[in-house]
Amino acid sequence: MPVVLFSPGSLLAVSQIGADGPNSMVRSEAGIPTVKWNYNQSAVVAVLSLSEPTENNVAWQRFLPTGPIAMLPLSDNESSLVWSTSHQHAEELLGLDDETFLDAINSAFWSNENHSELLETAGTLFRSALSFLMPSGTSARQLPPSVSGIGPNSRAMFPLGMGHASEYMRHRVALIGDAAHRVHPLAGQGVNLGFGDVACLTRLLSQAAFDGKDVGSTQHLLEYETERQRHNLPMMAAIDLMKRLYSTNTAPLVLLRTLGLQATNAVPPVKEQIIAFASK
Repeated sequence: MPVVLFSPGSLLAVSQIGADGPNSMVRSEAGIPTVKWNYNQSAVVAVLSLSEPTENNVAWQRFLPTGPIAMLPLSDNESSLVWSTSHQHAEELLGLDDETFLDAINSAFWSNENHSELLETAGTLFRSALSFLMPSGTSARQLPPSVSGIGPNSRAMFPLGMGHASEYMRHRVALIGDAAHRVHPLAGQGVNLGFGDVACLTRLLSQAAFDGKDVGSTQHLLEYETERQRHNLPMMAAIDLMKRLYSTNTAPLVLLRTLGLQATNAVPPVKEQIIAFASK
């Protein structure tokens, strides 16, 4: 999209910002190459109505053999669904009637079909040990809400993959959001990375405009690219690692990742550092 900034009595610059998604035409026209690969998965999305209004301020995610399913709060009685699964299963979910689709969602969150008693026992013992060692660091386990309705025409699917533009800028062109980077939705960080891009670019260009400089100059756009790539690349690598770690059903790795998440949740300083980095 074109961005025009004015100073008193003069036109400072005209810049083009690519915010047009993973298949960005702006990126293509600017000749910026990308590194990308597919995960051989699709995400099914929908707007869900909760069975009962609640203080809906918790995002829920469960890792299934076919991929993670997540509910993200929208309001006290609505949540957004992101169900990552195989292409075939995603097509099947889209073809279900609403009642059967809702039953599948509730079953995915509540069913014990894929639970291992050994892993569940080990996790329970580990939580008990953490509660004894760090009583203030652990919290009572909560249960996900059940869903009873689906928003009209809100069900859709899209393929999942990883992608990263080798550059975030060219002459008077900047890329933000999915036009610059694409990640798996399992960590819910795609939108945060995009918001971080917007905040950073806005701050740098506003300061340049305030100082009476050309906001479209390579200097300011390169500063944006450097700052955001230093943040985005480690986050993308961590998300890709999590995707691969949660794609295995090997018992030792399943136990390791379960205990690792519980330990992270029980140590507030570690959890706060992760949240602070993810929010940038």
